[in-house]
Amino acid sequence: MSVLQTLQERSNNTCELCTSTEELKQYTIPPSLNENVDNDVLVCKTCLGQINGDQDMDPNHWRCLNDSMWNEHVAVQIMAWRMLQRLRNEGWPKDLLDMMYLDDEALALARATGEDKDESEKIIHRDINGVILENGDSVVLVKDLKVKGSSMVAKQGTAVRNIRLDHENDKYIEGKVSAQQIVIITEYVKKI
Repeated sequence: MSVLQTLQERSNNTCELCTSTEELKQYTIPPSLNENVDNDVLVCKTCLGQINGDQDMDPNHWRCLNDSMWNEHVAVQIMAWRMLQRLRNEGWPKDLLDMMYLDDEALALARATGEDKDESEKIIHRDINGVILENGDSVVLVKDLKVKGSSMVAKQGTAVRNIRLDHENDKYIEGKVSAQQIVIITEYVKKI
């Protein structure tokens, strides 16, 4: 059974955050790179658009987190925690965050994207031109790079899709080059 089918069965074909049944998509929780049931949630188009920042945040839409934060699946709890953190200035999410409990491992994963930090505290990754990089962006290498620990050389002009950011250091990103996961220094990439 595929991850998507398992998520559909697990959620009874509803958004695991707001319970909508329309336009459901599989979403892999950053910084995870591998799709699997433990790292993915099933979300509707509205939730996904607001999670990715493609749509303006509608605080009233997220009142559904009052229920989904108690979901038995850790991936859903992590997404609820992250969205409540984004909305914490609204007032009501602070009360829900005070009630919510995540074990240490889940909390570390939830904090991996820095949702709980103020904008001034967040690490910002920038490419060679100063353009801000985000999880899932595509970049191109601006010079040949020797990959440490292997004989591989990542050639200038190689596109690296679906990058992941290092949330401890603004100089590093991760991505796949020739099916090998590598760490790349941001000063050697340009956002596509």
